[in-house]
Amino acid sequence: MLVDQIIGQEEAVETVRKAAQQRRNILLIGEPGVGKSMLARAMAELLPPEELQDILVYPNMEDNNNPLIGVVPAGEGKKIVMNHKAKAKTQDEKKNMFMMIIISFILLIGFMVNQILAAIIAAGIVFLALQQMKPRTSIMVPKLLVNNENNKIAPFVEATGAHAGALLGDVRHDPYQSGGLGTPAHERVESGMIHRAHNGVLYIDEIGTMKMRTQQELLTAMQEGLYSITGQSETSSGAMVRSQAVPCDFVLVASGNLQVLEGMHIALRSRIRGYGYEVFMKDSMPDTPENRQKIVQFVAQEVVNDGRIPHFNKEAVEEIILEAQRRSGKKESLTLKLRELGGLVRAAGDIAKGEGAEFVTMEHVVSAKKLSRTLEQQIADRYIVQKKKYSVFKSEGGEIGRVNGLAIIGDRSGIILPIAAEAAPAQSKEEGRIIATGKLGEIAKEAVQNVSALIKKHTGTDISNYDIHIQFLQAYDGVEGDSASVSVATAVVSALEEIPIDQSVALTGSLSIRGDVLPVGGVTGKIEAAAEAGIKKVLIPKSNINDVMLEKRYEKEIEVIPVETLSDVLKHALMGKGKKGLVEKMQKIGQIVPSGIIKNPTTH
Repeated sequence: MLVDQIIGQEEAVETVRKAAQQRRNILLIGEPGVGKSMLARAMAELLPPEELQDILVYPNMEDNNNPLIGVVPAGEGKKIVMNHKAKAKTQDEKKNMFMMIIISFILLIGFMVNQILAAIIAAGIVFLALQQMKPRTSIMVPKLLVNNENNKIAPFVEATGAHAGALLGDVRHDPYQSGGLGTPAHERVESGMIHRAHNGVLYIDEIGTMKMRTQQELLTAMQEGLYSITGQSETSSGAMVRSQAVPCDFVLVASGNLQVLEGMHIALRSRIRGYGYEVFMKDSMPDTPENRQKIVQFVAQEVVNDGRIPHFNKEAVEEIILEAQRRSGKKESLTLKLRELGGLVRAAGDIAKGEGAEFVTMEHVVSAKKLSRTLEQQIADRYIVQKKKYSVFKSEGGEIGRVNGLAIIGDRSGIILPIAAEAAPAQSKEEGRIIATGKLGEIAKEAVQNVSALIKKHTGTDISNYDIHIQFLQAYDGVEGDSASVSVATAVVSALEEIPIDQSVALTGSLSIRGDVLPVGGVTGKIEAAAEAGIKKVLIPKSNINDVMLEKRYEKEIEVIPVETLSDVLKHALMGKGKKGLVEKMQKIGQIVPSGIIKNPTTH
């Protein structure tokens, strides 16, 4: 079964199994590629067996704009339509035969009395009259709205991105609605995805992007299990048509990331929460032998499902496991963003297939990493080449107030983020200011403001007489997060103390107001970006050291130095005469206990 192919989401699978047995709704929240859509499809297989039904729409002789709805067992709907068509065809043939006999009789009389032209005219008049008088038996043929003839399990309908008409049903516009030339109303009725999901699963990804009115109508359909079909456009003739209520007793599986919740109708979410489950999907799992075996299973599944690539040998699978470790971004973890990992599997398979190899090898996987780079990685590579070419950042020598920060674009692609600081006499008589430019986000702005408190405490420098200007060089896409705090503090200290920064060093890390270096994300990508840029050393938070999983080609190119405090950072980042004195001064200041602070406080 499909549910057995889902990797690493045991809690979510167990919840879906329970929800399927009781026909409960589900809201799946998680990052793209962790298995949300596969879980939704698996739920259709897990639903308890029910008799599937066909839905037909019939003409209403009393009110043409209110078509009637009929429900029959699956497979019977097509038979009913075919029987009605056969009867209508027989009736039409009889009427056509009668008409031909009359016309032939008129023409025969005309030949006999030598009035051929008059006979032809008379035959034409009779033909038109009979056409107008002939009852339209075709309007009595019902339309098969939902056909489950070939379905053996509960239907699964994916409605991601569907507009209101496709989701809720619609009635087509008829430009010939007068004069007897129009299409009967029941033939213009089109079922919606909610109706085709009757007794099955309706799956909607990124549900928060759906219009509020559509979400409200979806909620109504969920509550009633019935929903009438009408024209969705007020200017269409279909808006005049409204069918009887059409069955739509479906299980809703909605999904998205955390941001999707902001656009979700509060009553719709309440309905799911009250009559179902909310599940937060994992994006990684512990790196254990059991879970590594699951990655092996995943690789085998991808090969079988693709059907066009060779199987992987042991070394190739081990390389895939290593990549799963790297992409998790956390120590002792394996990524569960398996859609992207599957892309690497297929790329390696394509390379092996092109070479005519019997098996995919480790070399194929390594080559595939370059071939299957994400857009962000390709952009980052070009960014590094371009910035280096125009000397936006430097990888050797020393410079005052200028530091090579590190940042991440996308999920895991690192880039160099040059930061410059300059200390100028304060223009305000009260105190100096910190002025930062470079499209900073809120968290980044707060991190920059915290730097002033750090510098006052840890260097003993009074910055009230200075305006400190901080520039994130050519950060056109903006800066978010506080992972540049260490870099900003280093640049500012360098500018104030006029001590150069070693340009062969790059930095990343968040700073607490106590001067401790805190962990950040994406350290592996950042280090590899620094190596690509020719940087020789990278300072990272000590707590991130186990998260580093460099590719072998980078291991000898760069030195990774773990740091715990701002003093440690300055010790490795600064160079020149004033470095030693500043570091010693900071260490002494850090050991001083301010007056009024109790060394061993007790509670009363």
